[in-house]
Amino acid sequence: MKKVFSREFFGQELSVEVGELAQLANGSVFVSYGDTQVLVTATMSKDAVSGIDYFPLSVNYEEKMYAVGKIPGGFLRREGRASEKATLSARLIDRPLRPLFDKGFRNDVQVIITVVSVAYDALPEFAGLFGASLAVCISDIPFDGPAAGVHIGMIDGEIVINPNSEQREASSLDLVVAGTEEGVLMVEAGANEVVEKTMIDAILQAHEAIKGLVEFQKDIIAEIGKEKKDLKYYRPSEEVENAMYDEAYDRLKGCFGFPDKARRDELIDEAQDEILQKYLEEFPDSKQDIKELIDKAMKAIVRDMIVFEKKRPDGRDIDEIRPITCEAGKLARVHGSGLFTRGQTQILTAVTLGALRDSQIIDNLTEEESKRYMHQYNFPPYSTGETGPIRGPGRREIGHGALAERALDPVIPEIDDFPYTIRVVSEALSSNGSTSMGSVCGSTLALMDAGVPIKAAVAGIAMGLIKEETDFTVLTDIQGVEDFYGDMDFKVAGTSRGITAIQMDIKIHGIDEAILTQALNQAYSGRMFILKKMLDEIPEPREDLKEFAPRIITMEIPVDKIREVIGTGGKVINKIIEETGVKIDIMEDGKVYIGSPNLGQADAAREIILGIIREIEVGDTFTGKVTRIMTFGAFVELANGKEGLVHISKFPRRLKKVEDAVKVGDLCEVRVTKNEDGKIDLVCTKIIKQ
Repeated sequence: MKKVFSREFFGQELSVEVGELAQLANGSVFVSYGDTQVLVTATMSKDAVSGIDYFPLSVNYEEKMYAVGKIPGGFLRREGRASEKATLSARLIDRPLRPLFDKGFRNDVQVIITVVSVAYDALPEFAGLFGASLAVCISDIPFDGPAAGVHIGMIDGEIVINPNSEQREASSLDLVVAGTEEGVLMVEAGANEVVEKTMIDAILQAHEAIKGLVEFQKDIIAEIGKEKKDLKYYRPSEEVENAMYDEAYDRLKGCFGFPDKARRDELIDEAQDEILQKYLEEFPDSKQDIKELIDKAMKAIVRDMIVFEKKRPDGRDIDEIRPITCEAGKLARVHGSGLFTRGQTQILTAVTLGALRDSQIIDNLTEEESKRYMHQYNFPPYSTGETGPIRGPGRREIGHGALAERALDPVIPEIDDFPYTIRVVSEALSSNGSTSMGSVCGSTLALMDAGVPIKAAVAGIAMGLIKEETDFTVLTDIQGVEDFYGDMDFKVAGTSRGITAIQMDIKIHGIDEAILTQALNQAYSGRMFILKKMLDEIPEPREDLKEFAPRIITMEIPVDKIREVIGTGGKVINKIIEETGVKIDIMEDGKVYIGSPNLGQADAAREIILGIIREIEVGDTFTGKVTRIMTFGAFVELANGKEGLVHISKFPRRLKKVEDAVKVGDLCEVRVTKNEDGKIDLVCTKIIKQ
């Protein structure tokens, strides 16, 4: 039986329909927020998946182009591979849900968010996260929810919850916060140099709004929620644990304290192999349990060192940053490059500058149609010392690229100041913690090396957390093992003036204001330290572009002349491009951008365009080519692409037929005698044979 629940939430009606759609799923809800609507289903396999050591949760965010009245691009004209926006939205929903499942969960769980209607004033990700939590909560799938999330904007210093499209355009903050009633689970933010205190206040206000959404879900769950299934979670054997855990802990502890990751990993691998082989002899059918207990011991060692000894696996202090080196201009022929190394994390970033027509075309459910600044991130297997297949970018690569792009976007110059498309590519050459923040630093070096006049240098750093009951320790510049065994991965990027991007994921059931404050304060200190290292290498953007970068000149033409410059079917502009070898972009407001590695070619194209838009007046003289010959005269092409007629009587001598004087292709010097209603009469003053 269909049931409808509704509540007003910050100016829009939030409505949930249950009991009508997708009833074979374990749980399904149809969520409407204004005119934005999503169908969310949650399904679980009947049996646990054997032989795995992780929880097999998948969250899919399905964009349907009919939701915004679009027909998909491409040859097939149907939805295909998920867009980057859909991938990022799926990650946004996955990250706060995952910590709320039992770590021993081994049944497949799949959450699918299908976006079927979008009003730009109500973002579908908000409805999707709300629906994902609720679909699992009302199902028979065990889950420690509910959870919810909100968007936060800031206009003139005032916080706006779930801003509409107009408010988002004017906002200096684009913040998404997700959490439970108890605490914050996930933060994702782009900001225009927002200070730490303001960011904390925004996150805390978001959490207060989340509590209202959680309460709404609880009301629905109380009325229609199913009884949860009694699943058998994976737990290692107590017999095996009692036999081996203490020895594993003691043996592995001696492997830590070495700054070099490769040496540390070598010692750990040797110890793990010894422990595994020894206890497989005693428990031959318990390989998975033994490996799980080795991992449990590793986690305990890392956390105990930090909590009780205030030392880290590589011997650093809690707030100590690994050694940093920076190099701008590493690559010879690219438009800009930067190499950033922090400990054993190393990022090489390259910048490519192009014409505005090289902007990325966006084909998704957003209002955005194109993008002139792109940041992409690659994570090859050799970066972790491993082998593996080389495929297209996965969710992690797309997410890391988007985070670095968000961090640098506020400092990218406007089109009027720098009329280029900018592509930035970060290659993770070596990975031991926070390659995404290394990408931010490497990209800043590369952009400044390319001569891009960025407004300020941006650096990034990753913070970690070890929390035991009420005690907690915040770590500066976490490495891989601290991320893996810790409770938080908190990435903060910004300039010396404020934060430009945040990404925070929590593995426990939320954090409070005290942890947020300390993490952001330590991140600020770390960011300032890294910025100094970067600015010691290259203190400001280079004054000129590199030798191989294109040069773009800008001019402005009257809007009513655009059609003349383009010509019918693009005939005129294509001819200019063919003759000069340049790229030309003409904007709706009359701005023209001409790009070429050769400034002489760009100037030649500009002169042609100036000739086209020039007003032809009586008395003007031109040298033009004869394009057509008629019985009554010859048509001559003028410098502006137009034609004028030289009557047979207007040549320097008396003619019986026009061909006695000129043929098609000959050049003539002509003077304008009349220009009315687009008809131009000429007098030929001199004939120049080809």
